[in-house]
Amino acid sequence: MGDDAEDFVRAHTRLAAVPYVPEIRLRLITPGAGGDDRVYELWERAGRLPFWACPWAGGQALARHVLDHPEIVRGRTVLDLATGSGLVAVAAALAGAALVVANDVDPYALAAVRVNAHANGVAVRVAGGDLLDGTPSQQVVLAGDVYYEEPLARRVTPFLSRAGGDVLIGVPDRACSYLPEGAFEPVGVHQVPAFLEDAPSKRTTIYGLFLRSVT
Repeated sequence: MGDDAEDFVRAHTRLAAVPYVPEIRLRLITPGAGGDDRVYELWERAGRLPFWACPWAGGQALARHVLDHPEIVRGRTVLDLATGSGLVAVAAALAGAALVVANDVDPYALAAVRVNAHANGVAVRVAGGDLLDGTPSQQVVLAGDVYYEEPLARRVTPFLSRAGGDVLIGVPDRACSYLPEGAFEPVGVHQVPAFLEDAPSKRTTIYGLFLRSVT
């Protein structure tokens, strides 16, 4: 897909500052001006929901947390799981990570990461495919908003528990959340501008992995 996917990303988004992380600019569908309709249009064109085109609350909070606490990633290898737009990956690179790998199953997301990394002057390595049956080798694993549906939650928690280093996730408050009890401990809270949510902003918690024996 390569260049065609990157052209698709550029054609259907515009470069804009991320609301809660304005020092980072991404190719996004921004709120207002028919933003919701454009998401559904992109959904039809791309064949799946364009998570890569929206500034989701979990990723915004996690990116903010990483930039405000660069010692979390500085000089370390980082995996941004289910990267979407690459926001968290870009934040980790800006914060001084030695190597950042951004993973997603959507080829358009990987294209968006490449475009967005270039726009912010950082290097991010992309890795496609489903990693959840494996074991992460990076020293830090970051994941913004991966507990919004049960099938994903059932697989992602064991994957994160197999990480040998630090794990941080961003989880917005929603009526329906599949965050497992007792597996994570809160390390920060943010009130984040929200897109395609039931409120204009979302209280979003950054959690660190607490238990390593989740199955």
